[in-house]
Formats: sequence, structure tokens, C-alpha cells
Amino acid sequence: MKILIVEDEIELLETITSYLKNEDFMCEKASTFFDAEDKLISFKYDIVILDITLPDGSGIDLLKTIKKHSPNTGVLIVSAKNSLDDKLTGLDLGADDYITKPFHLAELNSRINSLIRRRKFAGDDTIEFNEITVFPSSKTATVNGKPVELTKKEYNLLVYFITNKNKVLTKESIAEHLWGDDIEMADSYDFIYTHMGNLRKKLKKLGAPNYLQTMYGLGYKFADK
Repeated sequence: MKILIVEDEIELLETITSYLKNEDFMCEKASTFFDAEDKLISFKYDIVILDITLPDGSGIDLLKTIKKHSPNTGVLIVSAKNSLDDKLTGLDLGADDYITKPFHLAELNSRINSLIRRRKFAGDDTIEFNEITVFPSSKTATVNGKPVELTKKEYNLLVYFITNKNKVLTKESIAEHLWGDDIEMADSYDFIYTHMGNLRKKLKKLGAPNYLQTMYGLGYKFADK
């Protein structure tokens, strides 16, 4: 899952980013209104952790940008203790939840996972696609009830495909979703083919058909034949 963290307190921003990366989330960060706005317009995120008090703009305006460009993105507002009006305004504009400073990182992680389940998995604890079952809480998967030994990237790739089943995804969108800002340093997308090839082999070995279809000139689609 790809998360954008918008927070102007640099130490807190780095702490949240480090913690969530250790929880296997793909994280990007923005410390100013304009940096966050540029990222929100240019890229897609599963979750945005949004501090509504920024020195160069209002997080409420960023929330409006999210709802305009990416209405399916989950939003977790970060607010100060005395900002009840901002919390209510954010929730009225479509934010999913809020957390008040100071907070424990474990609570933040719990709220993010709860939000992902509601947004991506309709509140379910598992994702199912025919004989494939994914368990987001443990970041594992099975095929016909047998565990699949997946790397972190392969797991994230599988979740990305299943949650976007029957949609054509470009190699650029796949790379950007899995690697975020780091993709700008890549010379080619060859590593994507390696990860997809390994994922195909591991699913097939346990009895799953090849659901990953190449749409020539367009991208890839995860779907029944």
C-alpha cells in the first residue's frame, strides 16, 4: 500500500515515515502545502496522512484536492488537540478518520490498517480472487489453501493487481505504485518484468491459472481469461 505523509514537523515526518516503512508500507513524504499539492495532482495514493495545520497553506484545501483528483484515496487527518472545528470540517469534506497529536505510532498504524480494510477490502480481513486468498494483517497469501512464499515486492504486486482486477495498469503506474519517488532513479522497467515473472511462477506452482495478462501497447491486466 502506498501512503503519502503530509507533515511540516520534520522530525515527526521522518519518524512516521521510518516506522511505516518498517511495517512494509511504501511511503512518500511532503513537508509543505505546495509539495503535497504537487504530489497529489501527479500521483495516486492508497492513503494520505494529512496534517491540516501547515505553514504555507491549509490541509483542508489539500483534502479538497484529494477528493477532486483521487476520490478513492483514504484520508487520515492529523490534528492538534484544540482543533475540533477543523476535524469536523475535514470529516464533512470526506476524510475517513482523524488522530490527535501527540499519538503513539502503534495507534497510527492500527488506524491505517483499519482504513485500508474499509477502503480496499470492504471491511473484510481477507481478499479473495478465485483460489487466491490474501491476508493483509499478516501480509501473506495462499493458493488453494497452501501458503505462497512471496517477497515484499511480490506481495505488494499481488495486492495491487487483485485490488485493481479487470483494470488495465501501465508499467509506469505499477512501478510508481511499488517504488514511489525511488522510481525516478531507475534506468528501465526491466525489474518489473522480473517481479511479475516470479509472481506468475509461484502462483502457477500452487495451481493458479495465469491471471496476469499482457495488453500489448497498453499494460497489464489481472483477470480471468
